[in-house]
Amino acid sequence: MSPVHLSRIETGIRTVLDFNDAFNRHDIPGMMKLMSKDCVFENTSPAPDGTRYSGKEEITRFWEQFFRASPQAHIEIEDAFGLGFHCLMRWKYEWVDSAGAKGHVRGVDVFKFKEGLICEKLSYVKG
Repeated sequence: MSPVHLSRIETGIRTVLDFNDAFNRHDIPGMMKLMSKDCVFENTSPAPDGTRYSGKEEITRFWEQFFRASPQAHIEIEDAFGLGFHCLMRWKYEWVDSAGAKGHVRGVDVFKFKEGLICEKLSYVKG
């Protein structure tokens, strides 16, 4: 594998780790600075296909609503690896509902990169 290819993979994984750190701080500007202007995000809900959001403005609005509804949202990365212009991240998403009960789901995000930024984030959940 060429050094350029390895560098691209390492940069992608680093970007995903930085995105997840910003997510866990609920730092929407920090998350969005890592996404391209024409980014696409597919949420896991509603089943079976989720909802598709396009562009920074629409995705920003989604995250604002999401963190208002889930103020204790946290993602623990279980594994992450890169493949060309893609990175896969296996995760455990944890929350506390309005009654104080803890919950979690596990899933996978498939990221795609363009010019060093996330241009696609497709989320999938178990069960």
